[in-house]
Amino acid sequence: MKRIGDIDAFLLGRSPLSEQEMKKLRQARHQQQKEDGYQQLAELCSLGEYELAKQLANRNSNWGYEVVNGVVMERSN
Repeated sequence: MKRIGDIDAFLLGRSPLSEQEMKKLRQARHQQQKEDGYQQLAELCSLGEYELAKQLANRNSNWGYEVVNGVVMERSN
């Protein structure tokens, strides 16, 4: 067992992620947020809360969805 004074806190843990690994994690996180957003919008629409779903979709435009006639759709640009 090492003495506390002999431990370098900056060397503990895993190695830093490469730029490619960080990009992959960001993409996965974005995809997960998009899927979660769709689920939220679809649930609001199924409850008849169309206006609330529209507001949520507009506040989170990065999800890429809009609510049209009570249906969640990919946002058309």
